[in-house]
Amino acid sequence: MYNWTVDTRELEKDKEKFAKWKLEQLINFGLNGEKISGEELKKYWRNLEIDPDRRRFLGLFIDEI
Repeated sequence: MYNWTVDTRELEKDKEKFAKWKLEQLINFGLNGEKISGEELKKYWRNLEIDPDRRRFLGLFIDEI
């Protein structure tokens, strides 16, 4: 994943913030060949700021992960 709007080197210093940010980016803007970790998705699910329609759709699968 390539993001030109955020200094990821600085963000990576806080592992939890980085993990949450990365999940949000992947969900909202596309996977670009990457896979989402089901374990991390479950861990941060309640705190993710994602599109409401995508949240409803992914919510259908969250219990199956």
